[in-house]
Amino acid sequence: MANRNIRDRIQRFNLSQPRDPNLLKVKYAYMREDKENPFVFFRATCHLFYEDLPISSWFKKAPLTWICGDLHVENFGNFRADNRRVYFDINDFDEAVLAPCTWEIARLLTSIFVASETFAVEQKVAENLCQQFLNAYTKTISEGKSYWMGEDTAPQVIEDLLSRKNQVKRRELLEERTVFDKEKQRRSLKIDFKKSQPISAEQKQKVRGFIESFAARQSNPQFFKLLDVAQRIAGKGSLGVERYVLLVEGKGSPDGNYLLDLKKALPSSLSPYTIWEQPKWLSEAERIVSIQKRSQAIPIAFLHSVIIGKDSFVLRELQSTQSSTDYLKIEKWDDKLEKSEQLMQSLGKVVAWSHLRSSGRQGSAIADWLIDFANKSKWKTEVMEYAKAYSQQVHQDWLEFCK
Repeated sequence: MANRNIRDRIQRFNLSQPRDPNLLKVKYAYMREDKENPFVFFRATCHLFYEDLPISSWFKKAPLTWICGDLHVENFGNFRADNRRVYFDINDFDEAVLAPCTWEIARLLTSIFVASETFAVEQKVAENLCQQFLNAYTKTISEGKSYWMGEDTAPQVIEDLLSRKNQVKRRELLEERTVFDKEKQRRSLKIDFKKSQPISAEQKQKVRGFIESFAARQSNPQFFKLLDVAQRIAGKGSLGVERYVLLVEGKGSPDGNYLLDLKKALPSSLSPYTIWEQPKWLSEAERIVSIQKRSQAIPIAFLHSVIIGKDSFVLRELQSTQSSTDYLKIEKWDDKLEKSEQLMQSLGKVVAWSHLRSSGRQGSAIADWLIDFANKSKWKTEVMEYAKAYSQQVHQDWLEFCK
């Protein structure tokens, strides 16, 4: 096995960004903790995928679209929008850029092969699931119209996830993430060093100053009154990035409180490889939020790009952290093949709707170009073969990293 300097490349990337060194160690531990599971490693090394992606053939010829940049099978999930209804969509846009649609598709297909290997699913099953995704994506693009998956419009396999999300009440989330003082009739954040940890007085002052300024510009400033703040521990690829969980007054203490997520925005790991002109965003947070809003049918509640000092952050509601309701979890797909095929078809539709919905915006291809491309066949074979081969590379890189 050729040495690809995986350890050095991973360290160089992570040390080029401001991260909590202790949480960076936790990230590295996650990437190698399960000796049977290279999928966490794949999730946490988006930069490696694009460092290796060939800028040739269909990877270069494909129409430009707004992509989330880190599309994999666990980057889809349910969330409540500002209208308090639940939707299923792509849910992470930290790496989002303007790039060929095949970049997004190749990463998603690779994730299917990597996840299939994790659960010892036969390759022919993985190939079938990838084909289900591709067929649904191209058919949906050909129809030229974007829809959405909500409580009333989702197929059964997604509706089951949406209904579980609806059953998780805000009070349950508060009880999971906070401590209730009966005497004072108020909540504070639970510090467990797994989902949250303390921050310095200086950090608290910074966040308090921001939220007071932000609240003053809102129609209901009292809603955003800060009750407590801590560092949030979450994610795989972004673990260690400056991130906070905020407990705010919301609709009233103690059970009307809300939790907010405030995450520092870093440059996309795709940016060194995007040879196509990108918009001149005011900040990295504006890039993330703008692309998310144009790609999703309805964005998550309280989604804002904000500036704190010299840095930009993405603000949004922190919702359920229970994995069964928050995002897709990979499972042994060949045991539930029919349901898995329906799931891949749903993902194909969601990605196609995202590309159609954001088409013709600041350099992205118009729908007619996407439709013409979808009707070609050569690119599908090439992208499929690349994903299959690269999934094996992921496995080798993971083994090298674990050593």
